[in-house]
Amino acid sequence: MDDMFLLNTEGVRKKILHGGHGDLPDFQDGSKLTFHFQTLTAGRTVIDDSRSVGIPMEMITGKLFKMEVWETLLTSMRIGEVAEFWCDVIHTGMYALVSKGMRRIAEGKDPLEGQKHRCGMGNMFDYHTTGYKDLDELQKSPQPLIFIMELLKVEGPTTYKQDVWAMSKEEKLNAVPVLHNEGNRLVKLRKYKEAAEKYQEAVICLRNVQAKEKPWDEDWMRLDSLITPLVLNYCQCQLELREYYEVLEHTTEILHKHGDNVKAYYKRAKAHSAVWNEKEAREDFLRVAHLDPSLSGAVKRELMQLGERMRRKEVEERQKLQQLFQRPLPEKEGRLEVEEEKPTQEREYEETEEQGADTERESAGGNDFLTHEGGEKTIDGPSKTEPDKDSPAEEDLGKYNETSVATRKRVGCTTPEADDNWKGDEGVVKEGETDHDQPERAESEILHLEDGAVVVQNSESGSENDEGKNIEN
Repeated sequence: MDDMFLLNTEGVRKKILHGGHGDLPDFQDGSKLTFHFQTLTAGRTVIDDSRSVGIPMEMITGKLFKMEVWETLLTSMRIGEVAEFWCDVIHTGMYALVSKGMRRIAEGKDPLEGQKHRCGMGNMFDYHTTGYKDLDELQKSPQPLIFIMELLKVEGPTTYKQDVWAMSKEEKLNAVPVLHNEGNRLVKLRKYKEAAEKYQEAVICLRNVQAKEKPWDEDWMRLDSLITPLVLNYCQCQLELREYYEVLEHTTEILHKHGDNVKAYYKRAKAHSAVWNEKEAREDFLRVAHLDPSLSGAVKRELMQLGERMRRKEVEERQKLQQLFQRPLPEKEGRLEVEEEKPTQEREYEETEEQGADTERESAGGNDFLTHEGGEKTIDGPSKTEPDKDSPAEEDLGKYNETSVATRKRVGCTTPEADDNWKGDEGVVKEGETDHDQPERAESEILHLEDGAVVVQNSESGSENDEGKNIEN
């Protein structure tokens, strides 16, 4: 602390970290100061830092800023100077509320939201929390703080456009009609975005003045009557810009205070219609016609248009559903890819297995197989109402008998009794095979065709087996 020196203010010490340039500026009331700052506790813990936000702080001299000591600190600096200031607790009691407002601005929120009509000290003790834990602690236990500041720029009162918060009450009230007329001019040029900004700026001016009046008092109500048409003009611009939910928010707020405002109902109905709230839109349109019968024709046209839009939407949704359910299912690409990735050798092996299975089915005569049930010889097979390509037809069985006889003649025997080695034939002899390649059959089994049916006959007795089953071809 030895390298610090006292200013002409009690409880303030200054230490220059980097000297500025030029002479000390001429600080007039209304001058705009642009600067960066960092706030630390006595233990060097950082509370706030404007550089971390990326936006420098601005202050207008002579406007009774809540941190009055900051004006004292900045007016002791040159352009480009960086200085460290130690301030006693008598100067830092309001810092928690000032920091809260600056943080809310950095977050894009309204710094005055929720603030009641009373002095700053009253607001400080009225609320239990600022919404920030470190500021709550600082508010409960005020302490000396360290401010490191860098003065970037100083602008004279007439060299910049004043922000609303920096204006006096008279300046704000005088600016409102100018902004209103400028907004109307921009609407005629269809520059709705720029017009909305003018209306919004005028509303902010009036609300800043209204915040200092007692709610529902005569002056408060007079200012509110000026705010309402500006908000409705702003809502009209937002309708043109298709910001429908913002219109719903502002018009509903107006109707909470003024339940018979026809224009608010009409604009809210238009917004409801645009976002497919059919029930709410109809209710608001009918309310408009009830409050102002002269608008019944316009309301009727709006309701007809609303009904037509809802019908078109219903048709479009039906078509989308039909297309959704009629769309063919996509093939399982994953399965196709796996099959394509099989090695050539594996595919050839599978094809060989399939061919072998086909050959076995052909050699077995289709689906008909001889089985033994309880010592009786039968033919099992599925009943068919139509000819089966794999089942032997009548002509095939005839050829089978001829082939069997020819084969026996070729080997020198015509009957089973003439050759002990003959075991019978199993199905039709295939091309390239000999009768010795066929499976063996019991000596007592001979197949032949009789009146379209396959019958098992015992060769020794020459009698037909009554248990033979028919296969419908």
